[in-house]
Amino acid sequence: MATELRLPTTNIVLPDKDRFLDEHNPFEAMMSRFDRAAELLDLDPGIYKILRNPEKQLTVSIPVHMDNGDVEVFTGYRVQYNTSRGPAKGGIRFDMQVNLEEVKALAAWMTWKCAVVNLPFGGAKGGVICDPSNLSVGELERLTRRYTSNIISLLGPDTDVPAPDVNTNERVMAWVMDTYSMHMRHTASAVVTGKPLELGGSAGRKEATGRGCMIVTREALKELGMPVRGTTVAVQGFGNVGSTAAMLLEREGARITAISDRTGGVHNPQGIDVTAAIEYVRRNRDLDGFAGGDPITNDELLTLSVDVLLPAAMENVITSRNAPKLQAKIICEGANGPTTAAADAILDEKGIFVVPDILANAGGVTVSYFEWVQNRGGYYWTEETVNTRLEEIMTRSFTDVRALARQHKVNMRTAAYMLAISRVSTVHKLRGIYA
Repeated sequence: MATELRLPTTNIVLPDKDRFLDEHNPFEAMMSRFDRAAELLDLDPGIYKILRNPEKQLTVSIPVHMDNGDVEVFTGYRVQYNTSRGPAKGGIRFDMQVNLEEVKALAAWMTWKCAVVNLPFGGAKGGVICDPSNLSVGELERLTRRYTSNIISLLGPDTDVPAPDVNTNERVMAWVMDTYSMHMRHTASAVVTGKPLELGGSAGRKEATGRGCMIVTREALKELGMPVRGTTVAVQGFGNVGSTAAMLLEREGARITAISDRTGGVHNPQGIDVTAAIEYVRRNRDLDGFAGGDPITNDELLTLSVDVLLPAAMENVITSRNAPKLQAKIICEGANGPTTAAADAILDEKGIFVVPDILANAGGVTVSYFEWVQNRGGYYWTEETVNTRLEEIMTRSFTDVRALARQHKVNMRTAAYMLAISRVSTVHKLRGIYA
């Protein structure tokens, strides 16, 4: 059975949005949301076809000399989904779960994310199938440099600008920048963002995604007439994004009652000392053994009775199986794709206010844009300036999405997709098709 999207000049047959052959396929999930927004926008059929397909998909083999003298060959990807609004922008992740469908979905999400906050970027994503915890520093550097060399035809300040993602960091970005610069025979700071400050990184970049989550959570609470002070918050994922969001929400007066990472977590209805938890993780690498509350699993954390749930770990943690059990009033998606498309309708029925990932975690790419601008201008801003401009963009973007949601009587996720797709499609119409 198919559902037809009726457009002005033709009919496009779309997948049935009520059936998911694979609920956990991130690209299918992203496309189901895209199709819904396209239908409501009455999107031009030609533009629809363009936006449903990535521009470029590159798969590379990455031979690496290991410390023991052996050669191992890793697989890497880089996908540029859409570059109509500017250079492709998107992180590079090193993880054993990396696959092409995931990278395509993340590249598409980056396209919509940049458009939602109105940045002059397109969307991209990259990844290498590996377990960095099993690699020495030397092996990790050789892997990074060879991967960069293999995708270098795509990279450049005006074409494709990577950033850190899962299991990559400032050091990895420094290696990417240096490898590209060696090939170009000049230092090219603007080819990556998320760099160390000494190499042209931006003040405030490390905290940007978590800060953005705090800002939109505050706006959502305001929307529902709830004060920040005393609000209870559960945070799944206590890496950079989750820990920063928890710390900043605590400073605003919220009570963080549960936190977790891959080892499990803790629950304390009276409130967790976030600063102590961050210091514990800094010393021990994870939350295992942290004595700030009663032990709790990641699954249990999701279903706690709290005002705000902030999933900031990996994708597909809220599904059709656990969505009926969720009790939060607000979900702020700090991770990319934490909610499956099949779970969306359930959350709607429960009346949960969801701030979608393409808006909620856009603080990181916004400050990445600031870093790129500073690199190209050779003039660097104070952290106060960065944070002020980030707040302006995140607050305005929340307001834009909320206004569209009210206008069309849709949820925040659908409105965010509508806003993003409208902005990207407008550029395609203005530019036309080169033949």
